Order: sequence, then structure tokens, then C-alpha cells
Amino acid sequence: MKGIVVYNTSYGNTKKIAETIAETLKESGIEVDLFDVKDVKKLSAKDYDFLVLGSPTKFGTMSFAIRFFLGKVKSEEWMNKPFVAFDTENPENIEKARAENKEWSAAEKIAAKLRDKKMNQLLPVLKAVVLGWKGPLKEGEVDRTKDYARELAIKLKEKKG
Repeated sequence: MKGIVVYNTSYGNTKKIAETIAETLKESGIEVDLFDVKDVKKLSAKDYDFLVLGSPTKFGTMSFAIRFFLGKVKSEEWMNKPFVAFDTENPENIEKARAENKEWSAAEKIAAKLRDKKMNQLLPVLKAVVLGWKGPLKEGEVDRTKDYARELAIKLKEKKG
């Protein structure tokens, strides 16, 4: 089983979450390629069994680079393959979403787009909390991400077996 973790980052926080997911999956015995979205030249579903996609939340949505990348994910190739989505958000963004009962999360929007492409969401989205606009990540977020990735590894192995 082999997956791809693709992320976009502005200040390094989303990269840190992506790296943590990739490292934890590898520790669980799952082969993973890790790419900044700008470095993904060709995306072939034949090369991968699952997709992990993450973006910082900017103005309530995903980055432009991730939106562009989603256009490369072809429904007919990726249909029925598992995915998870993650983002980094500041607490004000999370609070605003709750107060206005709106979805201001890049991860939620990524997940909706991938479900539209008939992919299978394995876990709820991961929202990693960033303090302020530039970070750092809130204390405990890397450990929470490791737990999330371990849970993902279990789900992937169940699907495979």
C-alpha cells in the first residue's frame, strides 16, 4: 500500500502537520510520498492507493494552489480510493465558523471536493490550530496529529486486509 501526502504552506505550519502525518504513516509500515503541492508535476492514481491533502485556511477556504491541484484529481482515476483532508486554522477562524454556523475550513472544503469526485473519506478532517496568523502551532497539535495518523494507518490496513 502506498499513499501520497500533498500540502501547501505559507509559514511552515501546514508543512509540519503534513510531515508528521507522513512520518507516522511510515512508522506504521505504510509507504508514503510527501510533496509540497508546487512540486507535484504529475499525479497518477495508478501510483497511489490513497491521498492525504492539506492546506492552510485562508479567508475561510483552501489556498489557490490546492484548489488548482484538486483540478488534477480525476474522478475516473481516483474513484473509490480513500482520502483524508487536513488544514491549519487559527482559533479566531474556528470561533467565527462556530458563531456564524458556517464552514470556514479549508479541510472541510477539500473533503467536499474529493467526495464529489467519488473518493472515500476515511476519517473526519483534521484541523490543526495555529496561534495567530503565522503560528506557531498550538502546543499539543503535533501529538494530536500523530494520533490522527495512527488512526488513519489502522483504517488503511483494515481496507487493505
